[in-house]
Amino acid sequence: MGQEIERKFLVTSDAWRVLGEPVCIRQGYLCAGPERVVRVRTAGDRAWLTIKGVNFGATRREYEYPIPLGDATELLEIDGFCERPLIEKRRTRIPLGEIVWEVDEFLGDNQGLVVAEVELRDPGQPVALPDWIGAEVTGDARYYNNHLLAHPFSRWGK
Repeated sequence: MGQEIERKFLVTSDAWRVLGEPVCIRQGYLCAGPERVVRVRTAGDRAWLTIKGVNFGATRREYEYPIPLGDATELLEIDGFCERPLIEKRRTRIPLGEIVWEVDEFLGDNQGLVVAEVELRDPGQPVALPDWIGAEVTGDARYYNNHLLAHPFSRWGK
C-alpha cells in the first residue's frame, strides 16, 4: 500500500536558500477532484505519474510511478490533457538530521508563495523546526497544489 505522511509549513525567511540547489518542477493535473488527484510531474530530467487520495490529517494514500520524460512533457504541453494553469515551482531539498525538507518556491500565478514540506515515517515522528519555518498549514487545503489551480496565490487578496 502506498502512503504519504507529510507536514507542510509556511517559510518565513530566505535563510534556507544557501542550504541546497533548486530543481525546476512542472506539474499538471489530469484529475484534481476532492477525492483524488492524478498528476504528471517533471523535475529536471525525470518524470512521474502520481495518484493521491483524500487527506486524513497528514496522511493519505499515494502511488507514484516513473514515466518517460518525453511522455510527461507531451502530457503537460498538449492542450486537453492537464488542467490549466500548470503548477510551476523551484524545489530545494534540504537534509537536516534524519529528515529532508523540501522547500517549494512557486512561480507564475502562484509566485510569492513559499512552503516547506517534510515526509515522515509515521504521523507521530518528531520534527525539529528550522528557524526559517513558520506556521504549520498541513490541514489547510488552500496550500494543496491542486487547489492552487483554481485559486492561485496571486488572487488570494482579491
